[in-house]
Amino acid sequence: MSPEIPSSQEALVAAIQKSISASGCSCCGAAPGSESGTPASAAGAPAASTAPFRHYVRPSWDSYFMQIADAVATRSTCLRRHIGAVLVADKRILATGYNGVPAGIAHCAKVGCLREQLGIPSGERHELCRGLHAEQNTLIQAARHGGIATDGSTIYCTAHPCAQCTKMLINAGVKRIVYRDSYPDELSSALLAEAGVELCHFEEDKA
Repeated sequence: MSPEIPSSQEALVAAIQKSISASGCSCCGAAPGSESGTPASAAGAPAASTAPFRHYVRPSWDSYFMQIADAVATRSTCLRRHIGAVLVADKRILATGYNGVPAGIAHCAKVGCLREQLGIPSGERHELCRGLHAEQNTLIQAARHGGIATDGSTIYCTAHPCAQCTKMLINAGVKRIVYRDSYPDELSSALLAEAGVELCHFEEDKA
């Protein structure tokens, strides 16, 4: 015989709470109101008013998009640093990019790093590199696939943009840059300040 379905919303909520009280959280087995990972049987009887999944904290939008930028960075073919970028408007992803050589060009892992061979320090002589930066590739992807408008957008970068990328982002209409790791390029920050682009150093969500 099929179980009887409660006839009112109040009865349905009560039935759900009763089920959770008996079995614990469906994702980790924790009892409502207990620490994550604590089985319901060891936590004691929870209060009837405890909301399910109380221990779960959703990431902020900045954390959400930075996590995606981290995932994008794993596709990088650069031998020095893996950088990822995500271009966003109205909480919607417009394009992504990572640093590496242009399409059809041999990866640096196969032919070696030109900058290492020439002894060029990080942050200098950007033109002497076989690859493109993550921010550059992100703007290229936005332009190439549908001509996506970038005015007023935000870009999430795993590292502070260099001066070259900064100039491109300014002219693309990007109004906010969220970065995590530093980069030795003082001109970049000065250009962003003069252009009125908001520059935010990313901080992890607090528990």
